[in-house]
Amino acid sequence: MTTLDPTHHCAWRVEAERLRSQVQVCHDLLDQMQARLNKLEQMQARLDKFEQMQERIAYLERVLWGRNSEKMPTPSEELRQQRRGSGGSKASGNKARAAKALARKQLPEIEVVHEVGEDSGVCESCGQPANKRLGEGKVSFTYTYVPARFERHKHIRRTMACPCGSHIVTARGPAKVVDKGRYGPGFVAHVITSKCADSLPIYRLQKQCKRLGVPVARSTMTELFHRGAELLTPIHGRILDIIAKQPIVQADETTMPIQRKGGCKRGYVWTFLSGDMIGYRFSGSRSGETPRSVLGATSGVLVVDAYTGYNAVTTPEQRERAGCLAHVRRKYFDALGSAPKEARHGMDLILEVYRVEHEAAEAGKTRSAEHSRMRKSRSRAAMDALVQWCENEQGNHLPRGPLGKAIHYTLAQRKALRCFIDNVDIPVDNNASERALRVMALGRKNYLFVGHIQAGRNLAVLHTLVACCELHQVNPMAYLTDMLIRVQDTPSSRIDELLPWRWKPPDPVTA
Repeated sequence: MTTLDPTHHCAWRVEAERLRSQVQVCHDLLDQMQARLNKLEQMQARLDKFEQMQERIAYLERVLWGRNSEKMPTPSEELRQQRRGSGGSKASGNKARAAKALARKQLPEIEVVHEVGEDSGVCESCGQPANKRLGEGKVSFTYTYVPARFERHKHIRRTMACPCGSHIVTARGPAKVVDKGRYGPGFVAHVITSKCADSLPIYRLQKQCKRLGVPVARSTMTELFHRGAELLTPIHGRILDIIAKQPIVQADETTMPIQRKGGCKRGYVWTFLSGDMIGYRFSGSRSGETPRSVLGATSGVLVVDAYTGYNAVTTPEQRERAGCLAHVRRKYFDALGSAPKEARHGMDLILEVYRVEHEAAEAGKTRSAEHSRMRKSRSRAAMDALVQWCENEQGNHLPRGPLGKAIHYTLAQRKALRCFIDNVDIPVDNNASERALRVMALGRKNYLFVGHIQAGRNLAVLHTLVACCELHQVNPMAYLTDMLIRVQDTPSSRIDELLPWRWKPPDPVTA
């Protein structure tokens, strides 16, 4: 092997040294460019995070301190503003006023006659007092509140004996919610309605009862509340079974803290509804086990948001997933601060879909063949325009920015969001489920948490019955008072007779 002479010089060696130095310069430039690129990526990441924080702060300020005009208007409000002066919403307002007037007419009426006093003076023309009645007089109405009251029912169980005294019999006592308990079904129904319908914490109800002359321990009312749920659980289960068999079901979930030592852990209240039926289910986690346990292997359509917990039941063999346009619209509204023109355009495209629903409702053609035709023509065109606009705009906005997230959500859910076009029975959004959970959010604000898992399940049972009563214009107090006794003697084969929409008030003569 020969070695190179370091002292040897030639044209080739000079050229090689020159090239080596140029390569080294290129490597140094590449290192510098890579370092600068890394800094740019870091700066871009910080900028993205800064923009996200700015948008988050603006959103929180709008929610906490913003005026009503800064909060997202509903599609109905936007359409009403656009049609102001056309009289399009006058009919619905008249209908609401008529319903309120009818409700007032059904109140017990006490007639109070005000006679003309002797000091009313005499006629200046004839000098005689006014003593001739003209018709029934002028009529006006006032509404007053009569405070509720408790009654103490004294039950006397007669004891009878035969003439010889060998046979003695005592009359049966009244049916009770709790054996040997002192509180009747009306009191238990009042506790349930106050907490589930009015979101009143037990400690406030305790103060109310004390003012009315019946001091009751908070623990006693809590036990009565859970006893009511225990008795009414079969009706709750039947309602969920009926909902699960419906072709179109809507679902959503919200948090409900569970008390434990050292703090609270997170629990969840789920709502499943179809038409005029609402059911709630409580669980200790947000996994897909709850939708799976409620809906099972049923088929049809499930209207939900993009949460992956519903993937367990939205399979080709089970339910088709339908999206929620209200979720999409909310994301574009949140992007108004960073990209007002583009976000407003996205909201306007979505508003066209709601315009179709609004016009169909005003014409009384909801879920009709005409409504289906309107969806397949106008709603399809609006959704096509929305998807096409999102595809064109996707590369023009930061993926992690508010508008970028809205566009990504729209494109990722495009199939589910278009599901309503070909089926007129599918709602365009999941707002009904969100409305059903508002009472849970209000309760969470007032009574803060549930004591344990079973307490949450009991809360879901009773909320289900109260919500169904309200949907069917049934007084939950009257219904629960009747059901707390009847359910104890009703076999499971006849449980459908106790459903809120089949219930009729008992005859006061035979009750």
